[in-house]
Amino acid sequence: MYRVGIDLGGTNIAVGIVDQNKKIIGSAKVKTNAPRPAKEIADDMARAVSLALTDTGLSLDDIECVGVGTPGSVISETGVVVYANNLGFFNVPLGEMLSKRLGKKVTVENDANAAAYGEYIAGAGKGTRNFIAVTLGTGVGGGIIIDGKIYSGSNYAGGELGHTVIQMDGQTCTCGRNGCFEAYASATALIRQTKQAMLRFPKSNMWALCDNNINNASGRTAFDAMRNGDSAAAEVVKEYTHFVAVGVANMINIFQPDVLCIGGGISNEGETLMKPIRDFVKGENYARNMEHLTVLKVASLANDAGIIGAAFLG
Repeated sequence: MYRVGIDLGGTNIAVGIVDQNKKIIGSAKVKTNAPRPAKEIADDMARAVSLALTDTGLSLDDIECVGVGTPGSVISETGVVVYANNLGFFNVPLGEMLSKRLGKKVTVENDANAAAYGEYIAGAGKGTRNFIAVTLGTGVGGGIIIDGKIYSGSNYAGGELGHTVIQMDGQTCTCGRNGCFEAYASATALIRQTKQAMLRFPKSNMWALCDNNINNASGRTAFDAMRNGDSAAAEVVKEYTHFVAVGVANMINIFQPDVLCIGGGISNEGETLMKPIRDFVKGENYARNMEHLTVLKVASLANDAGIIGAAFLG
C-alpha cells in the first residue's frame, strides 16, 4: 500500500505518492489560486491527487491514507483549519472535505510541523527521539518533535519558533511583536540587511551582483559578494549568521534535542552558514559540559519534507 502527502501552500498544491520506504514515486502540482472558497481548493486538492496517481499508474484502491500539511492553526484530531490567513480559511473542516472527495482517511497538520516530521522520519532527524527543525524562508518556521510526536501545544498553535524574541525592543515583526527571531533571521530579513549595507557602501561588490539595481538583492547576494572578497558583504553575513545562531541557541537551551536541523533556501550555503552557528552555540549551550550535545545539521529533504511528513501523519 502507498500513502498520499499533500503540501498545501498559498501558491501551489503539491502532491506526492509515497511508498513504505518514504520515497516519493509520483507527484503532481496545481495552482492554489488563494484566497477563494475552501470547497474549490478541496476540489483541486482531489484533482491533484488524481494527477499524481496517474503519474504512477496507481489508483485510490492502492492508497492507505492521505495527509495534508497546511499553513495556519490546525486541530489535528478533527482536521479543522482554525485560521490560515494566506488561504482565507477560518474554521474550515479540511480533513472531512477531502475525505468525502477521496473516500480515504485524511489527517491534517500545520505545514511546518509536517515538514519537521518528514525530516524526523526520513531526513536529518532520522533515528532520533527529540528533534527540532528551523526553516529560514520568507519567515522563520519551525517544528518540534518530542519523544517521536509533534508538539503543537494545548491550543494547537505551539512551535512558532520564529516568534520568540532575540532582540529586546528590536525590529518590528509581521506578528506585531518587536525583535522576533523571524525579523532578524528570515531570508526576508537577510535581504533587508543586504540592501541597508548596499546603501551604506555604494562601491560594494553587492551592487555589481545586482546589476546596480538594489531591488535585485536576494538571500545569496551577500554570501556571493563575500566570496568575492567584499568586506561589506562579509559584515552582513557575519551579523546575519549571529542572529540565526542566537535563535538556534535559544531553541537548544529550551528543548535540548538530539538534532536541530536548519532548512530553507539559506541553508544551501552549507558550512558557510553552519560553522559560525556551531561555534557560537558551543559557548552558549547550557548543557555544554554534558557528554551528548545537540547535533546541528542542514535539512536533507528540501521541498519533499512536507509531502513525506504529511503522508505519514496517519
